[in-house]
Amino acid sequence: MPRPRRHRWVRHAPNVTFFKPQGIPLNQLDEVVLTVEEYEALRLADLESKPQVRAAGEMGISQPTFNRLLTSARNKVAEALVRGKAIKVSGGHHIILAHTPESEK
Repeated sequence: MPRPRRHRWVRHAPNVTFFKPQGIPLNQLDEVVLTVEEYEALRLADLESKPQVRAAGEMGISQPTFNRLLTSARNKVAEALVRGKAIKVSGGHHIILAHTPESEK
């Protein structure tokens, strides 16, 4: 029997959950689904430039798990940009943590 999956901690829920190429009707687009955890991994690593060990700690996961999330997120974003697909941020196995001033450090 597999281990139960742990929730990943997310401090910033996405404000926008859908992105699409301009000028192409939505019904003609394929979409890539980015989980909320993958979104958070991108935010921590690429926007905030946090080291993977620190970012993983903030999400309550191991560094290898964080690396897998980040790699998956980067691949999905690259696929959407290169192949002209929409990006939908949805789903996953996470808990949104309350926003506190300490989370900004």
